Amino acid sequence: MNKAEQFETSGRGEAGGQSRATAALLAMRGMILSGSLGPGERVSELAIVEQTGISRTPVRAALQRLEEEGFVEAIPSGGFAVKSFSETDVFDAIEIRGTLEGLAARLAAERGSSTVRLAAMHECVAELDRLVPASLDSEDGFMRYVSANARLHALIVELAESPSLKRQIERAVSLPFASPNAFIKAQTLMPESRSVLVVAQDQHRCVAEAIANRQGARAQAIMQEHARLAGRHLRLALRDEKVLEQVPGGALIRTAR
Repeated sequence: MNKAEQFETSGRGEAGGQSRATAALLAMRGMILSGSLGPGERVSELAIVEQTGISRTPVRAALQRLEEEGFVEAIPSGGFAVKSFSETDVFDAIEIRGTLEGLAARLAAERGSSTVRLAAMHECVAELDRLVPASLDSEDGFMRYVSANARLHALIVELAESPSLKRQIERAVSLPFASPNAFIKAQTLMPESRSVLVVAQDQHRCVAEAIANRQGARAQAIMQEHARLAGRHLRLALRDEKVLEQVPGGALIRTAR
C-alpha cells in the first residue's frame, strides 16, 4: 500500500470513528431527553453498547462529550450518572444565554452588516410573522416556526462576526432547556402562553430593527429581555406536569413541588 492509499484508509477510519461517536452521542442524548435514562441513573457503558451495537470506545467518547454538555456527571465509584437540575439551574442557564445573545446583538448592530445579510434577517422575521400565532396549531406550522426561530437566532450570532462568542453561545445552548426553542412546544399547550409568543415575535421585529439601525445598546437590551421570556414560559410549564413533559429535558428538572 502506498502513502496515498495509507492516508486515504486512515482518513476513512478517522471519519468512521467520528461517525460512530456521533451516533453514540445522539443515541444517549435521546435516551436522556426521553426519560429512558432518568436523573441520578448510572449510565452503563456495557448496556449502551448492547442497546446500540456501537463499540465501547465511541460510547466512552460520547459520555465525555455529554459530561461537557452537562447531561451527565462523573460519580466517585467510576463512570457517569445522569444529572438533574434545580429550577434555579435552569433559570441561570436561560439568563446566561440571554446575556451572550444580547452581546451578539449589540456587536451585530455596532459592527454593521451587508444589505444581503440584513435582508436575510428581515425575511426570517417576516416568516415568523406569518406563522405566529395561528400556524402553531398544526404540526407543520410548529416545525416551520421552530426552524425559523432557530435560524433567526443563528443569524444574529453570525452578524456579530465573533467566532469566540459564537462558541460560547453554542456551549450555553447545549442544554435542551437553555435553547431558544426549548419551551415552544409547551407554549402551544398553554392558552396563557400564546400572548407571550406574540410578545416574543414583537421582540424579534424590534431587535432586527435595532441591528439594522446600528442601535447597539437597544439591540442588546431587547435580546436579553427576549431570553427572559423563556423564564416566564418555564414558570408556567412548572405548574403543569403534563406540559413540562413536552419540554426537551423536562424530566431532568427537579421541581419545587
